Amino acid sequence: MDQELSSLVIRKAWEGYDASKVIRSIEDISANVSTNFVFRITFEDDDIIIAKLSNFGKYEYFKEDHRIIHSLSNNLLYPYENFLAKSLLKNNRVYIYRYKQGKTEAWVVFYNPTRIQERLPRRLDEHHIRKIAQQLAKFHKACSRVSKVLPKSSKTMRTDINILLEQMEQDETQFGTRAQADLVKYHCSQFVKNRTQYNRVTFENIPVFIDWNIGNFSVTNRLELYSRWDYDWFRMSTRMLDFYFFSRVVSNAGDRTVFSYLITTMMEDRFILFLQEYHKINPLTVNEIKFLKEAYRFFILNYVIKDGKHFFHEQYAVKLQQEAYDIYLPSVDRDFNAQVLIDALKLNN
Repeated sequence: MDQELSSLVIRKAWEGYDASKVIRSIEDISANVSTNFVFRITFEDDDIIIAKLSNFGKYEYFKEDHRIIHSLSNNLLYPYENFLAKSLLKNNRVYIYRYKQGKTEAWVVFYNPTRIQERLPRRLDEHHIRKIAQQLAKFHKACSRVSKVLPKSSKTMRTDINILLEQMEQDETQFGTRAQADLVKYHCSQFVKNRTQYNRVTFENIPVFIDWNIGNFSVTNRLELYSRWDYDWFRMSTRMLDFYFFSRVVSNAGDRTVFSYLITTMMEDRFILFLQEYHKINPLTVNEIKFLKEAYRFFILNYVIKDGKHFFHEQYAVKLQQEAYDIYLPSVDRDFNAQVLIDALKLNN
């Protein structure tokens, strides 16, 4: 969507919210990795809000996710009561504007600007790793405590994999060569089989944000979680979906501008240290550790293969999808060894 149309959609969205307050300027502050756009809106009275414009996925999912996130942000207790960016409400509901013109469709949500304290360094030291692990453990506990009172979610990992399989049945050529399509089908069947083997149905579902990177959350000077924004991959699911991205945050390579999604960050000593610190506060089970591989497999199948060309800008989508076929999927069963992590946590099989 070009800048002119984006500005038009945002102005229409704001008119539907409060036409009496006049916009002076709309500034694109997007990270330019995804097809979602983020704008800073300045009004004539100098007030500022943030707008997120998206046409990725389904409007119904977008609306559902933001209503769950709003409920979560309202119900999280200290010290997380102001952790999440707050959406603007109208008539006590998250205000979401839906634009539809011909084949063009997009939706807009407004946020209050997020207060940001400190960012983690691009490469973490050991004390950073320990502290952030403790913080995630505490945050997951807080999310667990409120999960029972949140609105229900219609998305599950199984439904997303089923959608991918249905898309392949309709036209598998959109997934590359016959060999690449067969590779995707094989990994979908492995995911379904192992999901049952590791007893996924017994894992608690909590709010998970999945895409944790140094650019979308801030911490206090004591390395406590302070603020979080960017909810592109939010869902109600197992906490294990959050761990792959934290393995990248704590990895030896650190935060990279040019990125890939390698599974090997979950086998690094630095990630083992992270898990050990997390486990002291919020214990993990053997089946959950085994399921880490499936959480990664799901991430590649769903967010890179199924949705990559819709979510990532083209240059990233092409690169990541080719790497998925050549590197990521072949590495799942070869380069991850859950037993190493299970032994490090002193868990009994």
